[in-house]
Amino acid sequence: MAISERPHVWGMIIDGVRSPSVSTETYEDINPSTGEILALVPRGIATDIDRAVEAARRAFEEKAWRQVAPAERGRILLRLAAVIREHAEEFARLESLDNGKPLRQARTDAQVAARYFEFYGGVADKIMGQTIPLAHGYVDFTVREPLGVSAQIVPWNYPLQIGSRGVAPALAAGNTVVLKPSSQAPLTAIRLGELALEAGLPPGVLNVVPGAGAEAGARLASHPGVNQITFTGSVEAGIQVMRMASANVVPVTMELGGKSPNIVFEDADLDEALIGVVNAIYQNAGQTCSAASRLLVQRKVHDRFLEMSVDYVRKMRLGPGIEDPDMGPIISEAQLEEILRYIHLGKRDGVEVVVGGKRPDDERLRRGFFLEPTILDNVSNTMTVAQEEIFGPVLSVITFDHPDEAVAIANESQYGLVAGIWTRDIKKALYLADKISAGQVFINTYGAGGGVELPFGGYKKSGFGREKGLEALFYYTQVKNVCIRFS
Repeated sequence: MAISERPHVWGMIIDGVRSPSVSTETYEDINPSTGEILALVPRGIATDIDRAVEAARRAFEEKAWRQVAPAERGRILLRLAAVIREHAEEFARLESLDNGKPLRQARTDAQVAARYFEFYGGVADKIMGQTIPLAHGYVDFTVREPLGVSAQIVPWNYPLQIGSRGVAPALAAGNTVVLKPSSQAPLTAIRLGELALEAGLPPGVLNVVPGAGAEAGARLASHPGVNQITFTGSVEAGIQVMRMASANVVPVTMELGGKSPNIVFEDADLDEALIGVVNAIYQNAGQTCSAASRLLVQRKVHDRFLEMSVDYVRKMRLGPGIEDPDMGPIISEAQLEEILRYIHLGKRDGVEVVVGGKRPDDERLRRGFFLEPTILDNVSNTMTVAQEEIFGPVLSVITFDHPDEAVAIANESQYGLVAGIWTRDIKKALYLADKISAGQVFINTYGAGGGVELPFGGYKKSGFGREKGLEALFYYTQVKNVCIRFS
């Protein structure tokens, strides 16, 4: 499917059919690189969610998916992975236009999305129970069964990758899915729903309903026909989702962001650390839950490493994502203004803006929502810019002297999603890995190229439950124990 320069009218996917909203209303999906209308998208409302949940329930209860042999479920997911790869460039260009991220990053997202369906397609027939030894005359065993209808509420920063991250294990375990992408970047999620049907997924197994969080999202989170919810977003929104889910006693998996530290010791390979630090904050313009937005650097190398970082950032090229720059725009004008507000708060508190901190002077970028990559120095960990998730290309530099001080700073946060450690001393690295409260700890690397196989989730207010890897399957199944007396 070609991507037209004229606004294209999209449809939602319910019960295998591409359709408008019941209300017939649409909203404008904006290209953040230009501020122009990219597409018209159905405005999903409560009635649309009801239709989607009913379709998913029928597909589950009428055994259109649950009773498909696990090996065959796996084959369908593997076919979907192949279809995603066949359409990888289409996905990448669509995501780059819709989200603003550089084209090469969007291409990586498409490959990672395919990898999710490959990974979980390969384990669909390996979700096994256990036998439990009891007294003579008894046989006891457990089976893992699907939960039912899984609600996936996906943010705008990685709609294809995060959507696939939850949809693939949910389907592999035998659940059906209602996917609600963000209204700010829904196009690749809708396209995924279309291509899933081409790959052989039965109608109703994967339904995609775009819409606002306060309308479609709220109805989905509170729907009595939903059996499980996976949510990625802010702490505040996550709390609301949990409250709505609690009324129906529905289990939730929450990934709620972070303020992740990258810790650079004086004995680190500074050239290697530089690439890791820069990529960990400026990828997707810092609009990443796991972005390492706090740089903890040992005092003896602070000046040198800061100079290296500033030199690198000053050479970064800004531009529309589709032109494959080093960094694209912020998702919206409102988000851009919020980031600038945080930078202003930092200045008020006494931080030094050593590079960036403002909209670019390039007249060509004025229509889009661009912000220069920013580094703040002289930051105390108690400052607002060090404690609150800015969700933009802003790196806060904090100095430390000793390893235990680095641990204390890293842990002095309401979040605990990811941490990075850069040192040649493996004992020191493992000591810190043991002490830091975070769901993932990387040593002399950060992110591991998508990390489909690596369990991902947070401590503290970064959320709970785990996505990715085999661990994710535990959150899409429930255990049934069967006990037999034979004597």
